[in-house]
Amino acid sequence: MSLLYNIGDWFTLGHGNTYRKIELYQLEFPENINLEHMNVFAAPYGGPIAITKNMKQLTKTGSSSKPIIYIFTCSGHLLSSINWNSGALLTLGWSDSEDLLCIQEDGVVLIYNIFGQYQHKFSMGQEAADTKVIDAKIFATYQATGVAVMTTHFRIFIVNNYKDPKVRLLPEIPKSSLDPASWAVIMEDRRTTCLITREQEIFKVKQDENICTAMGISLDFDYKTIRFISVSFNNRHVAMCTNTGILWMGSSDLRTKYCEFNTGRTEMPKQMEWCIDADDPLKAEALVMSYPSILLIVGINGDSNIYTYDPAVFLIPEMDGVRVLTNGYHELVQKVPKCVSNIFGISISEPSSFLFESHRKFSERSHQSDEYLCLIFDKIDVAVSECIEAASFEFDTETQKSLMRAAQFGKGFIKGHNPDEYIQVCRNLRVLNALREKDIGIPLTYYQLRHLTPTVVLDRLVFRKHYGLAIQIAKHLNLSESRILLHWAYHKIMFEKNDLEIIQKFVQKFKDPTSLGISFCAIAKKAEEVGKTDLAIQLLELEPNCSLQVPLLLKLNENKKALLAATQSGDTNLIYMVLMHLKVSTPLSKFQMIIRDFPLAQNLYKKYCQLNNVKALKDIYMQEDDFLAQAEMSLEEALDSYIKLDSSLIEISNNFKKGHKDVEAELSEDHRKLMKQQKVLEEKYARAFYGLSLHDTIRELLVLGDVKLAEKIKNDIKMSDKHFWYLRIEVLGSNYQWDELEKFSKSKKSPIGFEPFVEVCLKGRQLTEAKKYINKCRDDRKIIWYNRAGLYEESAKLAFELRDIDSLRNIHNAASTTNNRELITKIENFIAAMSGKK
Repeated sequence: MSLLYNIGDWFTLGHGNTYRKIELYQLEFPENINLEHMNVFAAPYGGPIAITKNMKQLTKTGSSSKPIIYIFTCSGHLLSSINWNSGALLTLGWSDSEDLLCIQEDGVVLIYNIFGQYQHKFSMGQEAADTKVIDAKIFATYQATGVAVMTTHFRIFIVNNYKDPKVRLLPEIPKSSLDPASWAVIMEDRRTTCLITREQEIFKVKQDENICTAMGISLDFDYKTIRFISVSFNNRHVAMCTNTGILWMGSSDLRTKYCEFNTGRTEMPKQMEWCIDADDPLKAEALVMSYPSILLIVGINGDSNIYTYDPAVFLIPEMDGVRVLTNGYHELVQKVPKCVSNIFGISISEPSSFLFESHRKFSERSHQSDEYLCLIFDKIDVAVSECIEAASFEFDTETQKSLMRAAQFGKGFIKGHNPDEYIQVCRNLRVLNALREKDIGIPLTYYQLRHLTPTVVLDRLVFRKHYGLAIQIAKHLNLSESRILLHWAYHKIMFEKNDLEIIQKFVQKFKDPTSLGISFCAIAKKAEEVGKTDLAIQLLELEPNCSLQVPLLLKLNENKKALLAATQSGDTNLIYMVLMHLKVSTPLSKFQMIIRDFPLAQNLYKKYCQLNNVKALKDIYMQEDDFLAQAEMSLEEALDSYIKLDSSLIEISNNFKKGHKDVEAELSEDHRKLMKQQKVLEEKYARAFYGLSLHDTIRELLVLGDVKLAEKIKNDIKMSDKHFWYLRIEVLGSNYQWDELEKFSKSKKSPIGFEPFVEVCLKGRQLTEAKKYINKCRDDRKIIWYNRAGLYEESAKLAFELRDIDSLRNIHNAASTTNNRELITKIENFIAAMSGKK
């Protein structure tokens, strides 16, 4: 089928190789910019364009004026300019992150951003500085951007990543009286390689190898020197042009020749760039060559096409085409994607072409629409998919709409059609069209967008300060807006001066920072970096995450606010972090004053000191006049070493008094007196008393028979009479001193009664002695002690006298185990007598 639609700028290079030239922008450079006298250095992927006066022309005319570097968007909008005030400028180039690399003759590489702001610099080494650089290349490695320089001694130095510059020297080519004519950098097996030509010789030098490899190509035409080398964007293809205008095209390893082509021109081309296949990024079937006023496009089968231009023509290689820049136009030369050719090509009978025509006839309300549909009804799904794919390759919005409408028309005839592809392409086209707008000036193709990823594209928009568009694209593609909003916040901090207005804008914009993925701490860090400390502190007060807030508050010397935030969070690790920072950075007195206002922090610090620094803890107690804590701490220390206790007890007692703990103070004083007595006792009896309690000390004296001294110590230290009597009874009983026990019981009225006497007698199996003291107990207690002594008869008589039938029953149960029938009968009679009366 033949369709003449949107193919006015198509041309063929042999059968099946159709190319097209797409106008991206009409340009209007400032009056002082004439590309005929300029050098142009453009970044790939629709990146910025650096333009400066031709350095060679400046050298020839002997001009001493410093060049100005202008940076434009692809649509000709001026982004910035750099008034060059450094060394002799050799060449420029762009990195993969859109940094402008400026290489000087002394081997110094200066880096600027797209707004002309200086970033940093590095050197290609001392030898390059000493011998000077005559040429330089900026090339893409697999993960970064590299720099290669050739010195006046024809030695090549490379840096594979300008962000981490490590200079390496490549192997030297054989010495000769002839100079190299051309050279190019190529990535081979992930290693940097250089191809160098000298007359008809070709040398390959590779990173990490010590030898230079001689290469060769076969040409049917005569030539003397290979004057120009061009490597494709994907490093898979090489083109060489000789002094006689013969073009050799082949693989990058030089083993496969695609074709030879006679340009018919003896002057060297200004540029040669491979046009990569849009359908297959590994293929390249055409080379674009620029001469003054001419653009020559040569296919690998030997066919060619020529376009006439203004004198100034510059080529910009892309991953799926070549951009052409002139004073008035910015264009893209590209191989027509197969899906597009299937629809708009001449004499095409593909399903997608019929579907497109069917929709066009349907729009005209023609019955022919049905006829076209009938031809492709069994392949309607293929046709729909190809129309959708073709739309993604188009720059003209009307063509995009026509193709998508055709696809929408066709998918209505597919049962259960999955619309995901259609929806995604619609989303991508909206993004691409927005980026291609003249005020944005980023003419990405569909493949380039897919290669860069939307995240990288958003980053580039944000860096250009197109925040509104970036947020709309992020929403459209369901991507996070946080990075965009953060960069917007950074920009406000950098360039707005009213802190109050900035805070108000942030509060209004970031009403729910957590859900937006925004951290006020990150914004505050930026404010601190640019010297806006007060603004940073205010921003930190808005930060809900204390673990992010506190460290930066400490960095800003807002120690009290940091401690307050940490204590309010209740996070002990966070509190300890603040305390340790304060402890190191603050004088001790000030530190202690600060933590006094924060009880939780102070208690945690005390706990820390208790485990790690007892002296510091004691200082805190002394500063706070916490006498009770001082006393307890001194006591704890003294107990760890009993020898120190004697000397510490006076201080401990005094601190207890000051802390209004009279009982503890008195106990401390009593213990001091006891220890004093114990020293005397050790000298007197030559046995250990030191460290014994008051109870054990008096007991030892009673065992030794020194009752008088025991009573003296008892009175001095105010042991209670009850305690002393218990001790005296227990010692007499354990020594079987029953007569002394009886004397003691009669010495004065017992403060503890006579039951302890009974107990000690029973323990010594002295029933007779026990009876003496049982009779002196209360009647209700006598029954219990008679039972414990096994005197059931006496117990029963007393219970009967007391009319205590419950006790009688208990006695009966206990007596039943004795097999004493007489006793049992007597108890039963008592019980019967009392029961009868009831």
